[in-house]
Amino acid sequence: MEKYFIEQALLQSNKARSIDEVPIGALIVKDNKIIATAYNKKEKNKNPLGHAELIAIKKACKKLRSWRLNGCSIYVTLEPCSMCLSAIIQARIDNVYFGASDPKSGACGGLFNLLDQKGFNHYPNIKNLKIDACSTILKDYFKSKRNNSK
Repeated sequence: MEKYFIEQALLQSNKARSIDEVPIGALIVKDNKIIATAYNKKEKNKNPLGHAELIAIKKACKKLRSWRLNGCSIYVTLEPCSMCLSAIIQARIDNVYFGASDPKSGACGGLFNLLDQKGFNHYPNIKNLKIDACSTILKDYFKSKRNNSK
């Protein structure tokens, strides 16, 4: 099921790319059912909180009528940053699956590992799925941006 869900997150990242957003997609799953989908909307909403993970968490909380997302997993195409991983911790999401590492801002080992900090009241399980398509869409997006700026 991991592969299926990350492929669904990739479909969300394509939606982001179609509106000229950094192509990152996320979804939240409970009981093997997708309960929330999202993609980056920082540029569209002119808001630094427009990360796919945060939007998906907000939708899942609304759907479940709770801020606690126990029993849920989040699938995201790029390793969560510290802001998003903190929100995942606060929401009590059980599992984090990501498709590509982020050496510039990843908080699950890419840049640093936030979960090395002692004292959180919740520690999600983390799994890097290492899906080539997740890194390729980002590389292609930024290459296109660089080429268009010349």
